[in-house]
Amino acid sequence: MTRRRTPVVGVGAVIIRDGDLLLIERGKDPGRGLWAVPGGKVRWGETLSDAVVREVAEETGLVVEVGDLVWHGEVITDEVHLVLLDFEATVVGGELRAGDDAARAEWVPLAEARNRPLTGTMHDLLDTLPGP
Repeated sequence: MTRRRTPVVGVGAVIIRDGDLLLIERGKDPGRGLWAVPGGKVRWGETLSDAVVREVAEETGLVVEVGDLVWHGEVITDEVHLVLLDFEATVVGGELRAGDDAARAEWVPLAEARNRPLTGTMHDLLDTLPGP
């Protein structure tokens, strides 16, 4: 019997403040040591917006309001099919700290973001953002 596999939905938060993009360094695999916007998997019964708010709080300690979808993409391998949805978000509270599976959380000048070791999809996301 063949096991049925379904895609996993992940969300991310694109938070830009004064020309800086909020990035987290992943502290666990997959992608340990790589940088990306805060985000993660959507839980069963959770709205996309609620998932963004939860993931940002868990990984950065910040409270956000979620705006429009700014990027979407997919990662398809023999092992996984991820559907990724990144939303604009605005910080409305909290204090920046790394938490959950984030080793570090930092405001990075948008013009310098590509100098970090990034997850594969981050390059596509950065291509859609306005230049500094």
